[in-house]
Parts: sequence; structure tokens; C-alpha cells
Amino acid sequence: MKKLLVSAAALALLASAPAFANQALAQKNNCLSCHAVDKKVVGPAYKEIAAKYKGDKTAEAKLAEKVKKGGVGAWGQIPMPANAQVSDADVKTLVKWILSL
Repeated sequence: MKKLLVSAAALALLASAPAFANQALAQKNNCLSCHAVDKKVVGPAYKEIAAKYKGDKTAEAKLAEKVKKGGVGAWGQIPMPANAQVSDADVKTLVKWILSL
């Protein structure tokens, strides 16, 4: 029984590792200065973004462009600054993570 519990705990940790890794990537790129997973900060919560774009097959490309170029109007009048310094690979990873929430 103890081995089963240890195995279950290990699997749970492995399953949540991408979420922690991607949250760390968001922290590394200063995304969490304006966003949080489950509450509005300056910008919308990542879960709100995921809900808004659920089922939108073009969401990944739209959001990647928004991250890189910035924008205003989709969530109010507070502008999102451009993040051209974030690598395309990191942007893709972050957007996929956000949309998975």
C-alpha cells in the first residue's frame, strides 16, 4: 500500500511539473508582474484568457502576436506592452500553457 501511495504521489508531481515549469517561465519573463493564474492583476487572469479563447482555433497565433507586439482594447484600456525580448519558443510555450488552464 505504501508503494502505491508513493507511486501515485510521484505521478501527480510529474503531471503537474509542466504547469510549474511554465509558471516559472512566466515569472522569468516578468509576465506575473501584470498577470496571475486565477485573478486579475493589471491584466486579466490567465484562466480568464483561456476561457475567452476556448474553442478558437486561431487563439494561439493571436495571443502569441499580442505577447510579442503588445496591444490595447481586448481587455480594457490598459495597454499590454510589447515583449519582443521574449523568444518565440518561450512565447509559444507560454501561450499553450495559458490556453490549457
